[in-house]
Amino acid sequence: MSADRELDAAGITGQLLREAYRRCRALNAEHGRTYFLATRMLSPEQRPAVHALYGFARWVDDIVDDVHGDPVRKAERLAAVEVALASALDRRTTSDPVLTALLDTARRYDIPDVHFRDFMASMRMDLTVTDYATRAELLRYVHGSAAVIGLQVLPVLGTVVPAEEAEPAAAALGIAFQLTNFIRDVGEDLDRGRVYLPADELAEFDVDRDRLVWARAAGRADDRVRAALRDQVGHARRAYAQARPGIAMLAPRSRPCVATAYRLYGRILDLVEEAGCDVLSRRVAVSNGRRLAVALPAFARAVLARTA
Repeated sequence: MSADRELDAAGITGQLLREAYRRCRALNAEHGRTYFLATRMLSPEQRPAVHALYGFARWVDDIVDDVHGDPVRKAERLAAVEVALASALDRRTTSDPVLTALLDTARRYDIPDVHFRDFMASMRMDLTVTDYATRAELLRYVHGSAAVIGLQVLPVLGTVVPAEEAEPAAAALGIAFQLTNFIRDVGEDLDRGRVYLPADELAEFDVDRDRLVWARAAGRADDRVRAALRDQVGHARRAYAQARPGIAMLAPRSRPCVATAYRLYGRILDLVEEAGCDVLSRRVAVSNGRRLAVALPAFARAVLARTA
């Protein structure tokens, strides 16, 4: 379905507003293959809002993750976004296209401002924090970088229970996805000077940043690094287990989308284990064939849910 038909279904009118949503949709399609595929299973009227939420997060994340960017310039760009966001939230108007779509989505679905402010707080941490001593410290970062994303999307998805009952599972799913990213991308994060794995848990396997750097340079993980990463996979799987009951709490039309993202992202952990937890020499990815094998039945369920 075209972007225009989705915008029509969502009742989004006005040229500038529609262009703002198109911009967010393009960001989603370009940078988030798994997420974009999953959103195709949402009803057309839900998709623009999800694109707006993801487009904003992707925009900010790209600033923070600019490997070649000057640190001072990155801090200035992030500060400018934060000022623009604060102004948009306070005044309920903005001239920036991504923030325009975000603001409209927040209004339509009554998404609390604190979720966007918490997200920006974690993004600021990425400019200065490169290591996390404990899981508690890491989870403080992950709350803003991932848990609040689940909380932002929840009103768009809808629930069959009171929203507050579904919120812990929604937050857990965001955390599960983020922990999966940390494990899959440990090598790339090292290249950016960051380690998103709790230092005290790595130390239990006699692993530290220096050993991870050595393994990255050598292009292989030794037994200690493999064991430490296997332990991290266990932590991520526990987050998925906490999130799983939340799928049944969603509105029926939203379940196929979230279940597909759940399965595809969970599959990444399977691939990490199948690779012997050696993710420092290559980046594991779910194959297109696997994506289709999961997605096609889910598409059918999504269509049935929308017509029921």
